[in-house]
Amino acid sequence: MEREKLETLWHSSSHVMADAVRQIFPNAKLGIGPAAREGFYYDFDVEKPFAAEDLEKIEKAMKEIVKKNYKFDRKEISKGEAEKQFAKEPYKLELIEGLEGQTISTYSHGAFTDLCRGPHVQSTGEIKAVKLLRTAGAYWRGSEKNKMLQRIYGISFPSEQELQEYLKKQKEIGERNHIKIGKDLDLFSIHVEAPGMPFFHDKGMIVLDEIVEFWKEEHRKRGYEIVTTPMILNKSLWLQSGHWDHYKDNMFFTEIEEQEFAVKPMNCPGGILIFSEKRHSYRELPIKMAELGIVHRNERSGVLNGLFRVRKFTQDDAHIYCTEAQLKDEIKKVIELTKVLYSAFGFNEYQVELSTKPEKAMGSDETWEHATKSLKAALNEMGIQFKVNPGEGAFYGPKIDFHIKDALERNWQCGTIQVDFSMPEKFDMYYIGEDDKKHRPVMIHRALLGSLERFFGVLLENYAGALPLWLSPVQAKVIALADRHSEYVEKIAAEMRAKGIRVETDVRNESVSKKVREAQMQKIPYILVAGDLEAGKNAATIRKRSGELEKEVPVQKFIERMLAEIKEKK
Repeated sequence: MEREKLETLWHSSSHVMADAVRQIFPNAKLGIGPAAREGFYYDFDVEKPFAAEDLEKIEKAMKEIVKKNYKFDRKEISKGEAEKQFAKEPYKLELIEGLEGQTISTYSHGAFTDLCRGPHVQSTGEIKAVKLLRTAGAYWRGSEKNKMLQRIYGISFPSEQELQEYLKKQKEIGERNHIKIGKDLDLFSIHVEAPGMPFFHDKGMIVLDEIVEFWKEEHRKRGYEIVTTPMILNKSLWLQSGHWDHYKDNMFFTEIEEQEFAVKPMNCPGGILIFSEKRHSYRELPIKMAELGIVHRNERSGVLNGLFRVRKFTQDDAHIYCTEAQLKDEIKKVIELTKVLYSAFGFNEYQVELSTKPEKAMGSDETWEHATKSLKAALNEMGIQFKVNPGEGAFYGPKIDFHIKDALERNWQCGTIQVDFSMPEKFDMYYIGEDDKKHRPVMIHRALLGSLERFFGVLLENYAGALPLWLSPVQAKVIALADRHSEYVEKIAAEMRAKGIRVETDVRNESVSKKVREAQMQKIPYILVAGDLEAGKNAATIRKRSGELEKEVPVQKFIERMLAEIKEKK
């Protein structure tokens, strides 16, 4: 079913749910009930939070409403009529107050009427399958200054089969939850002492270090300078960049010697200070500065989610300063690097979107047109299909976004390439041209993995914790068949460590089946079991993570195989 039609079905389902709630809880006050990214929700002001048994009753009532196949009827009314009709609904009255001069409409089905602009399906009978999923608290209009309402989330489809497929997928998503995997594999933890700021354990740091080393290696190959800038910068810089006026609510602040400072939410201004430290000739351009910059953003506690939504994260930023003539080629080089990075992590499918000039924008029409044409030309010349999002660009320039597809066919927006005219102007950046005069450089902002923490979470869910060999915190575990094989097991492990392989041993006095099972639970790619037979041949029995078994494999031969696989980043 097309997305637009599905959203209409979901919005209609939220009205049916509100009707069901009012039938069971007549005193419930109605908030809002839109379609969501997946499914729908409705907010209610009720005396006490909804319980699991309440959801069962509400869902049953919804199915009765669906069965009656009520028609959805739209009616346009005046503001006065709306205020009279919803006189006992304080949240609806607040919404009506903001509709001055606008068309006000209601939708009715059966005896239930709600304030709504629509659209809706023709009748309730089109909602063939529905499931209420969970409840949560939600501040009215998203503001912590307002009352906490009770939100019910649900999902619906035009067929039972589609609902069952969705629920099956949701179960798999739950099993792949990166927070659970992070705990099970001892990778990271979240603590109330620092909400939204993950604690990475030793094994988690191994994975991050592998990502970072690979990232640095690929950037060095392409002529990037790798820099680092301070986390705390003076207020004057943020005023100059515009962040103080436009992003202040999302920033953390401190005071040093009676001067105001901010913890950086973005890396751009610090990189500009490095660029402006000296004069540059056109012969030096493009100058490419990459930074794995730690940034902090003051996200609301209600939206924090493991590694996906945090307050502190590392952004794989880079800023490219080039001439307008170089712009297209530099964009192509960034796209090529993006493909290399994604491929190494196993992401070979992604969607590309191009966002163009918004209504409120900085810079002339000519520069916007040149930048947009450069982005389009780069994509077309590389044979990359893309979707255009008219008017969705940043205020300072157009952009390309990359949405990678994971094993469950979910899309994650990670990479972005943005052309910026605003910052060079604000900071009076220049280079000396061939004519010996000052010229303004074009600035490309780009982050390819995005937040390293978020990307780590995506990797964990994509692979269900079974990371590729080169990323696995423990690449092999050597297990002793009996106590007398401990020395041989340690010898194998020492040979592996000497070659840079991350290996653990298990020489405990436990059954082999238990030791193997525990290693499998830790998602270790290779398990080596050694007993008398293997020790006599300087070999091991190899159990792959897939369950495949190889007997009496020479240790040196197997080490060579592992090193080749690690190098190839399969």
